[in-house]
Amino acid sequence: MRAALILLVALLLGACGEPAPWRQESYVFGTRVEILITGVAEAKARTAGDKVLREFDRLHRTYHAWQPSELSALNTAIAAGKSLEVSTELAEFLSEAQRLSAAGDHLFDPGIGRLIALWGFQNDDMPTRVPDAVAIEALLAQHPSIADLRLEGRRVTSRNKSVALDFGGYLKGVALDRAAVSLRQDGVTNALINIGGNIMALGSKGVTPWRVGIQHPRPATAGGAPLASLELRDGEAIGTSGDYHRYFELAGKRYCHLLDPRSGRPVNTTRAVTVLIPPGQGTGMRSDALSKPIFIAGDEWRAMARHLGVDQVLKVGADGAANVTPAMRARLKFETADTVIREVE
Repeated sequence: MRAALILLVALLLGACGEPAPWRQESYVFGTRVEILITGVAEAKARTAGDKVLREFDRLHRTYHAWQPSELSALNTAIAAGKSLEVSTELAEFLSEAQRLSAAGDHLFDPGIGRLIALWGFQNDDMPTRVPDAVAIEALLAQHPSIADLRLEGRRVTSRNKSVALDFGGYLKGVALDRAAVSLRQDGVTNALINIGGNIMALGSKGVTPWRVGIQHPRPATAGGAPLASLELRDGEAIGTSGDYHRYFELAGKRYCHLLDPRSGRPVNTTRAVTVLIPPGQGTGMRSDALSKPIFIAGDEWRAMARHLGVDQVLKVGADGAANVTPAMRARLKFETADTVIREVE
């Protein structure tokens, strides 16, 4: 199977003669990470970039869902019906993730790790089979949810032993926010941080804004061209959930890693959702987490976006049409001439 493609890539369109940004790449959170820095000497850029990547690696190792980590230790305690005192950082993450999940009517729920594992997506290799329907229904009957956690300071307990935490839909956004703070502290005011398609912009690319492309969810049919592009302003972030990052195909049907907690099965009504989040508290985290409930909501995506207070959304449905809010349409340049575009109030 073709390797999953990076969802959004920096187009790096700038003025003629403008020096290329300093670039550093890595692989973390199960995806490619790219940092672009301009406006400072290479030595300063390298030092600042290295510091960001070390923090990414720490977050990845500390909160890995299926390898030994603080998060997997908590999952083990929950499964045994025991409480566990966790770090202050993890306690804060859990509290924040509970609020985010509740805001999206639990369509985004980091507590369904057992369901993700059942489908085979908690693995470095792609799944090769569909789980038994009886096993899915048995797990759904236990109603695992991050809402089942009880936090008393740093002490965590769960009334539901079937809860298992997976921060795959949340941690990349947290890392974006951490990167922005770190870079600014180190005197970098112009940068682009890309974590597998979750992108945040700082400042600009010299005399021009940072411009990024939004990957077409079916790149082969688009000749490799991006679906659309837009300029990112200082402090803005975009996040995309797509059915082409982690998926497998059987008998001509695609099964992606984005599961609907209500059905216990992969979503098949949406190909991709991109949200644009304005500067503010937790911009990166919101760009990562809020695209998920909008993606899973399917035909009700617009109502969910309103409910979450997100007014800049691009949603590609199962029919390949691009459904876009007016505020997002004003920011986008569509790059494929045959794309059906529907503006949705």
